[in-house]
Amino acid sequence: MVKRKLREPLEDRKGSLFFDGFSVKELAEKYDTPLYVLSEKRIRDNYNRLHNALIGNYKHLRVYYAAKANSNLTVLKILQSEGAYLDTVSPGEVFMGFSSGFTPDRILFTGTSVRDDELKFLAGANITVNVDSQSELDRLLKIAVPPVVSVRVNPEIGAGHHSHCITAGSESKFGLWEEETIQAYAIAKRARVERFGIHMHIGSGILEIEPYAMAVEKLLSIAKRVHDEVGIEFEFIDIGGGLGIPYMPEDKDLDLTEFSNKIVAPFKAKLKEYGLGKPFLCVEPGRYLVCDASILLTSVNTVKQTPSKKFVGVDAGFNTLVRPTMYGSYHPLLVTNKLAKADKESYDVVGPICESGDALAKDRQLPEIEEGDLLAVLNAGAYGFSMSSQYNSRPRAAEVMIRQGKDVLVRKREELNDLMVSQRMQSGS
Repeated sequence: MVKRKLREPLEDRKGSLFFDGFSVKELAEKYDTPLYVLSEKRIRDNYNRLHNALIGNYKHLRVYYAAKANSNLTVLKILQSEGAYLDTVSPGEVFMGFSSGFTPDRILFTGTSVRDDELKFLAGANITVNVDSQSELDRLLKIAVPPVVSVRVNPEIGAGHHSHCITAGSESKFGLWEEETIQAYAIAKRARVERFGIHMHIGSGILEIEPYAMAVEKLLSIAKRVHDEVGIEFEFIDIGGGLGIPYMPEDKDLDLTEFSNKIVAPFKAKLKEYGLGKPFLCVEPGRYLVCDASILLTSVNTVKQTPSKKFVGVDAGFNTLVRPTMYGSYHPLLVTNKLAKADKESYDVVGPICESGDALAKDRQLPEIEEGDLLAVLNAGAYGFSMSSQYNSRPRAAEVMIRQGKDVLVRKREELNDLMVSQRMQSGS
């Protein structure tokens, strides 16, 4: 009998998987599959663990949740109730933030290639904007002089779990380089902007602290130059997000105590050394707060043996979870009714999408799988539903939240008629 190492909110009860106290088999029977299941308790625990670790070294702290990771309204509301701020990258995310109770003073917008009408929306909503280019700043100042301006700096140091997720350095489209940054703040000050922040974001899925520490040091040196040369006092210094979680079996948890000691404590010391006062330290976690707070349940439709492979066909494809196809990402898989059985077969777990790249896992060692089994894809809460689509004209999955001892539907499963929403069929000639 195998004893698998599971982490909260996962639990092995006599060889069957439970999630936050609920049988995943019963949830799948009640709501059908594919199905995202989220844990309110885990989201709250993740937020408070991070907040408490950081604030121990610096009291002036703001934790901005990166909405792009998971923008479900209930998720946003949970984090809003915990005291989080909101990091947004589109007017749509700002709108979702307002809808879930965030006020303009608690929302930050960091976009790229931003349209004029989007800037007008942000200015009218009194949202603090991190400008990503000199063009964006110039166009924003023509629309209205905002009370607060922040500049996204490219600190020339990037990190992340995949090249698509590295958002700083010489190959990155994001941010202004050092000399451009000095010029941007001088222009904003001449335009009579009164309050300022400074921002960076180097990448996503970071488990190594050293690149982060180097980037923060570079950001603070640029902040000092802006302070000294332009005469600006910073209301906040935003070091971005990107805090990773372990996906691979060999990955280790990010040590938050070490992160706080090697990032936040030196940050505080540098503020004093550089005469930068006591600005708010802002961080923007997304994945860290929601990733392991959700699983994706998917049913086995087909088991197919070819001369070279054994395929397990499930009802969740890259329309449901695109990360394995897009990034080559690894997600742990569990055969939910066979936790006590040993991994003895090698499978490609593939979805229903008409593309050869539609695979959740390749050459994965799992217990013997039969048609009708239920699989759980772990660490599905970040960039799972938020990156899903209706590709192949397949309706999107439902989302269920476990909260206060109840299973609550927080997004209904789309139906075939939903595929036609907003379409206008024109009659033929």
